[in-house]
Amino acid sequence: MAMVAAVGVALPTSTASAATGGATGFASQNGGTTGGAGGQTVRATTGTAIHAALCGRASSSTPITIQVEGTINHGNTSKVSGGSCNTADGVIELKQISNVTLVGVGDGAVFDQLGIHVRESSNIIIQNVTVRNVKKSGSPTSNGGDAIGMENNVRNVWVDHVTLEASGGEDEGYDGLFDLKNNTRYVTLSYSVLRNSGRGGLVGSSESDTSNGYVTYHHNLYENIDSRAPLLRGGVGHMYNNHYLRVNDSGINSRAGARARVDNNYFEDSKDVLGTFYTNEAGYWQVDGNVFDNVRWSSPGNQNNPAGPNPRSNTSVDIPYAHSLDAADCVPGVVRDTAGANKGNRVSDGDCAPQDPDPTDPPDNPDPPDPTDPPGGTNLSLAADADGSSKASGTSYGNVRDGDMSTYWSPTGSTGAISIKWPSATSVSALTIREASGATGVIGDWRVRNADTGSVLATGNGAGTIRFPATSVRKLTFEITSADGTPRVAEYETYA
Repeated sequence: MAMVAAVGVALPTSTASAATGGATGFASQNGGTTGGAGGQTVRATTGTAIHAALCGRASSSTPITIQVEGTINHGNTSKVSGGSCNTADGVIELKQISNVTLVGVGDGAVFDQLGIHVRESSNIIIQNVTVRNVKKSGSPTSNGGDAIGMENNVRNVWVDHVTLEASGGEDEGYDGLFDLKNNTRYVTLSYSVLRNSGRGGLVGSSESDTSNGYVTYHHNLYENIDSRAPLLRGGVGHMYNNHYLRVNDSGINSRAGARARVDNNYFEDSKDVLGTFYTNEAGYWQVDGNVFDNVRWSSPGNQNNPAGPNPRSNTSVDIPYAHSLDAADCVPGVVRDTAGANKGNRVSDGDCAPQDPDPTDPPDNPDPPDPTDPPGGTNLSLAADADGSSKASGTSYGNVRDGDMSTYWSPTGSTGAISIKWPSATSVSALTIREASGATGVIGDWRVRNADTGSVLATGNGAGTIRFPATSVRKLTFEITSADGTPRVAEYETYA
């Protein structure tokens, strides 16, 4: 391979010089990344419920935070249709949408053999989730084999405190853990774990796909990865304070004109952690402050240009955002204590000390109130009327507002709708659904609709208390979209 020349690159002027809504790195630029901030928060325990939350919004850009708990898999992830979404079976589709936060809460969120696909979308946050064993061949398959994949005009995505893992390489049916393609820009991957995969991830699907870039990778652990940590084709990537442990074949692969800024990383027990590999299309790098601990370097040759054994910069890359660099020698400890899902979203203070999120700063995505804790005040349903889509023999709509837990309403099948209605507009901000004792069916996914306008106020799974922004309605509908058997609603309480 011919010797690459030193090249300088200037980055575009940003419209936001500091992190917005917590986002770091390049995701803080181009106006910032805030996800679903300012919108409603819903809880989902199935992939179908995630899709229903997206589809239940007033528009494809209505802000929403979806809190995910439990295991999301092929068995509970189905397509949901609607004007504000474009979903599919067997994959979490964040497609042709914007202003969404997907965050794991409670005991954790695991996407098992099921990938997350971001396409033609912007302002997306994915946080505190595990995605594992997504396959492109064998069974079942999802998302082309990528744990998280982005493509086609994607802008401003922040992926934070996630764990992405596989159980082998391409021969075992897996592809990349974190892939960006076809004009995807302003992305940050932070405080995350990528492990046990043949391919960590790429930016650009081919040597001609150089429209991607402005990607930051910081405080991540790459462990037992064969290659692509990451692979960069064109564009700019900033890698700082990452721990590379057992990168087996090649690590940061800058090619096809890409520029990599590589600061204060710790490379350990690895091979060819930086350079241009498997191509004659040269890439470039600026290196500073890194530690190379037991790193093996191959000899230069055809389609092989390692940066080591004494890595030197062959370009300069200016970074437009503020960031604090931990010293490289403390990176393994800091990353161990902060990176990955279910770590409490701990971060580094920039001085080698992990810390919890500031307790004086309210979290962006608080857990909703305990569904077993009903709201206070008067049950507005007691002075209202009721109707619905259907009623099973021996049941009545009025049974849900009589204050008697021994009477109930059931639909004629496993799905249906029950409504509370008032003679004049009434302000409602919460409702409680109580299932009758001894019921043979259990409520699954549901929507709460303002029946006056048709807009969806909340989506979720299971009975309990549901809160939403105060809304003036004459008729409020609780729509059961899935259930285990035939549900029995004993009481449908509403509160101001």
